[in-house]
Amino acid sequence: MSRVGVAFRLWPRTFEEEEQTMSAFEHRTVMRDEVIERLDVGAGTYVDATLGGGGHTEALLSAHPGARVIGVDRDPRALAAAAARLAPFGARFTQVHGAFGELPDHLAALGVASVDGVVADLGVSSPQLDDPARGMSFRAEGPLDMRMDPTRGETAAELIGRLDDDALADVLFHYGEERRSRRIARCIKRADADGQMTTTTELRRAVIRAVGPARVGGVDPATRTFQAIRIAVNRELDELESLLRVASQLVAPGGALAVISFHSLEDRLVKRALSDKETWTPVTKKPLVASDAEQRDNPRSRSAKLRVARRSQGPSQEQGQAAPTSTMRLRAGRGEVEDEGER
Repeated sequence: MSRVGVAFRLWPRTFEEEEQTMSAFEHRTVMRDEVIERLDVGAGTYVDATLGGGGHTEALLSAHPGARVIGVDRDPRALAAAAARLAPFGARFTQVHGAFGELPDHLAALGVASVDGVVADLGVSSPQLDDPARGMSFRAEGPLDMRMDPTRGETAAELIGRLDDDALADVLFHYGEERRSRRIARCIKRADADGQMTTTTELRRAVIRAVGPARVGGVDPATRTFQAIRIAVNRELDELESLLRVASQLVAPGGALAVISFHSLEDRLVKRALSDKETWTPVTKKPLVASDAEQRDNPRSRSAKLRVARRSQGPSQEQGQAAPTSTMRLRAGRGEVEDEGER
């Protein structure tokens, strides 16, 4: 049943409600089989940079008994759900609370020098989008939060309050590709000045005042604004650029990087990074898309694009020498490590 235009006051939650929500964190894994097939999973250490509900990590661990996975996520709810789902794999799985843009620090803290593959499924997850209390969607009223990690950082309401008209318009234009950004920004700031910018409903209302209601069958006019502000709040493109910048140092020669993007801003960054022929050898010449069956079963997969590239061999490999890969292995899932030497 559609909830568009209906306001639900669902926050703050009680402790019991929060526990129930955490246990109900279910995210459909996008292009699971395509990712595993192109990574060519073997015995080694892998990173799921966007752990979510644990679907890709589960697939990695199931693909080879010698595979170990470090799962990173900013969302405590996602970590709790993934821990329960992946408990049967024991010490082969280690989770980290944090942003994937800080991956070098996370791996260093675990004593891991390099990994055999990295998977990143970008953007917001379905549970985050569908939960009104997270404030990421205009389809139900919620607090104007939008943080992937609700325990830290600036909320959407605070971001809007801090930026002036021009800076907010720049956010809408660059991150939402919104052509009417200046008009929308003025309306949003006017509503904020009047004390009417604390909920998702109020933000959508300000956009509607600026550009008018949606045409019948058209995209809601607030869609680009919500995307832009969410990206800014979570520094999503900055995080992605950081990941792409350090991946060549973290992925061992012969290892692979697989990235699933959901809009052109992300895909352009991934395409540009993986076009470095001295560093990466494309596994997919063009981005893969979800199968027709998956798109029917999970409509949100329709915009997904998967790019995979393999880390090029260094000079020593070109001379026929084996490269050390993932020499530091996790032990007992507690961040302890052991040196397994070269493979």
